[in-house]
Amino acid sequence: MSMERFLQTIILLGVVQGFIVSNLLFFSRRLRRPNRLLAALIFLLTLASFCLYGSYIGWFGSKWLNFLSNLIPMIVVMPVGPLLYFYVRAFLDPEFKPGKRAWLQFLPVIIDLGSTLIAWVFVLGVWTGLLKNEPRPWADAIDTYNVYCDIPRWVSLVVYVTLTLRYLQGQKQKRPAGFRWLQQITLGFAAFAGIWLVYLVPYVIPEYTGWMLDHLDWYPLYIPITLLIYWLGIKGYLVAWEQQAAEKKQEAQLLPAGVVDTAIETLKNTMEQDRLYLNTALTLQMVAQHTGLAAKTISAVLNQHLHKNFNEFINGYRVALFKEKLLADGAEQLTFAGIALDCGFSSPATFQRVFKQVTGMSPSAFRKNYAESAGQYHSDPDLNSI
Repeated sequence: MSMERFLQTIILLGVVQGFIVSNLLFFSRRLRRPNRLLAALIFLLTLASFCLYGSYIGWFGSKWLNFLSNLIPMIVVMPVGPLLYFYVRAFLDPEFKPGKRAWLQFLPVIIDLGSTLIAWVFVLGVWTGLLKNEPRPWADAIDTYNVYCDIPRWVSLVVYVTLTLRYLQGQKQKRPAGFRWLQQITLGFAAFAGIWLVYLVPYVIPEYTGWMLDHLDWYPLYIPITLLIYWLGIKGYLVAWEQQAAEKKQEAQLLPAGVVDTAIETLKNTMEQDRLYLNTALTLQMVAQHTGLAAKTISAVLNQHLHKNFNEFINGYRVALFKEKLLADGAEQLTFAGIALDCGFSSPATFQRVFKQVTGMSPSAFRKNYAESAGQYHSDPDLNSI
């Protein structure tokens, strides 16, 4: 078997697996929303590989099949980036649901349809008699478009890989279940974008385009795509199954209501009265020793009932105290770092990150917003009379 035939066989096996696994994921009852997003992502990669393999073995060799292949879009790449981003969001947040504005991020798919639209304009123009039946200029236009539309496709993928990595960075402290898997696939797409760039630069230069295809064909891009299909399909399905098994196990280990109520009250009293959160080196074991609660019980109560991990629970009290101190009289003379250390934060960098995660804004923006709202309150006679 020649090397070319061997590479084509690898692509074919990836296509077969891609179609099977995307269907299994789409109709799976486990993690329905994230699995459907992953299924769509795998399906688009598989469809592109199917189109390439078909061209290799002559499926589009006949006049009519070649004609139909130009009228039906089979390589749709622009949604890949948004699908990756939404999959990661939906996997980590069961309540995540893309809104109407979020779906607008799929509108750039029109770029993928450009060559198809050119073909339809030609067909309809000839059919209505508005255009001459001279396909050559239109075929050249389609070929040229297909070369340069890879640029926005690559840019889109890079933008969404960057957004996904930034989102995961914000979740790094929590280390939720599946975090490592999501980080790996995002880095996998980042590596693919790097390979694509190396291939893309000479490919879009007219004098090198023909040379690239004659010497390398599409293998430098589609072999990595095939590997992504294998990986996403097998690992993605297994991770979904493991996630559901973990959720069932967690539900089976739910604590009695009485234990939960007592633990929550004890933890809140420990924070509000004893103010253990002021200790910058506070750990779960230290809280367990102080309260007499088992560390496993504290973790279960926080995760299952307060929907927070230990760090989020502690930092919530620290941020609340920081706000109180920041808005107190004379706070203008103090630095953010000084107040943060007094509230139990171990470093200014940790404080800045946590404060923004909790409030959605920086400490300076928070103080500015408070000052503006306070000024508006004092200047409004109707509000002052309430």
